[in-house]
Amino acid sequence: MAYKPITDQQLRLYLTDLQDHSQRTAAARAGFSERTARRFDADPTLPSNRKIVHGRTAADPLQVYWQNDLLPLLEKDSALQAVTLLRHLQSEHPLAFPDDRIRRTLERRVRQWRALNNPERDSIFRQTPEPGYMAQSDFTHAEELEVTIAGQPFPHLLYHFVMVYSRWEHVGVVLGGESFTALAENLQQALWSLGGAPQNHRTDSLSAAFRNLTADEREDMTRRYSAFVGHFGMDASRNNRGEAHENAAVESQHRHLKKAIEQALILRGSRDFACIEDYRRFVDFLVARRNRQRAAAVQAERAHPKPLPPRRTTDFTEIVVPVARTGGFLVKSIFYSTPSQLIGQRLRVHLYDDRLEEALLGSTLVVSHLRARGRVDGHRVHVINYHHVVNALRRKPQALWTSIYRDSLFPRTEYAEAWKVLQRDLPRREACRRMVDLLFIAHDQTCEAELAHLLADDPAAGRVPDPDLLASRLSPMPTALPRNVAVAHPSLDSFDALLGARA
Repeated sequence: MAYKPITDQQLRLYLTDLQDHSQRTAAARAGFSERTARRFDADPTLPSNRKIVHGRTAADPLQVYWQNDLLPLLEKDSALQAVTLLRHLQSEHPLAFPDDRIRRTLERRVRQWRALNNPERDSIFRQTPEPGYMAQSDFTHAEELEVTIAGQPFPHLLYHFVMVYSRWEHVGVVLGGESFTALAENLQQALWSLGGAPQNHRTDSLSAAFRNLTADEREDMTRRYSAFVGHFGMDASRNNRGEAHENAAVESQHRHLKKAIEQALILRGSRDFACIEDYRRFVDFLVARRNRQRAAAVQAERAHPKPLPPRRTTDFTEIVVPVARTGGFLVKSIFYSTPSQLIGQRLRVHLYDDRLEEALLGSTLVVSHLRARGRVDGHRVHVINYHHVVNALRRKPQALWTSIYRDSLFPRTEYAEAWKVLQRDLPRREACRRMVDLLFIAHDQTCEAELAHLLADDPAAGRVPDPDLLASRLSPMPTALPRNVAVAHPSLDSFDALLGARA
């Protein structure tokens, strides 16, 4: 029962009833305990006239031990917990502290001591945002969304750009990690969508971009980032390490953004997308809808950002690689194929977050690949375009059987299934010849999709794929050309008539 102070009326009623009733009965009629009644018998002063005295009502059990035993330990290391100090007292004075009844008292005493003696702590100064002054960028993991692409898990990051004043945001789907390339590419897209550049761009410490780099590489990365923001006339700033509240505009929006995507996926009824571009369109549509709710603040902020430069700046990492005799090159321990004519050449690879573009001479684009990521088991990943190697395979079809990148060679799942059937039902030499012929037909007649449909029908009908038969089914129907074509030659006088009419 909660304590209620005794009123003057209760005391007067008790003193009146005490003349005709016992102490217990008079106290019960007044509404307090017999112990309180004995206290009023000793001092009948009305409660309103009593001076309230705040202080300890019982002896301090730590009075003897606090100064001598506990305080020196706390002053030496304030990280000691109250329960640790209690165990120390029990070991030093087992008779005085036989149990844990003093624990709560000791915890309060330690808490009070820390509040008065701990060093000063940093305070958070809330800020009033200025229109057009600051934008913040950050990356956030999105595995909890459980998005899949064509039925396969899709681990990815979301790049999140937020204008501090209006909370206008831009979101990009990042396939790799928190790299400079991902930051530069998505930040430029955000600025062009916004139509201007803020005065200040704030991020965290960009630790992902600097991780595992040498001192020279870190310095090079810093110069690149400084040149990047300088191209847009922005100042670069970073929050202090471990102080997430300094980047709060974007940090707080992470949770709201992912919650909105989660709800939109539930309404959609499926978390699976046919391709990455479909998922990106889904995210872009959702973000555009969220930005429309901030239209008034965005309109006020659009008058303040700096104008954009006439062109974008570099948003890729350039790497020079040699093309090996195996018909490809290595980028970040991943093998990419090239046309055999490039063997022995050196390519300048433009490495983006989701793709690779290779230029041989000047700005001539010779090869383009979707960027792949390494496997967690350490096995090398191969990205092979069968158009690059099919002519060489026709000269050496038996190389297909034990090729290290054979499984990466097939452009569609139907071709991989056809290879399983050929490998199972035919001798090794014949299986390799037929599979190479199938790839050559798809390459030579540019009928990869149509041939895939036919290959899907053959195993279903119990037939082993036959390249000659399939090629005949793909061949266009012969068209008879007319033997005699009559051509009427106009007279030259008709042209003179036309010229005269024009004059």
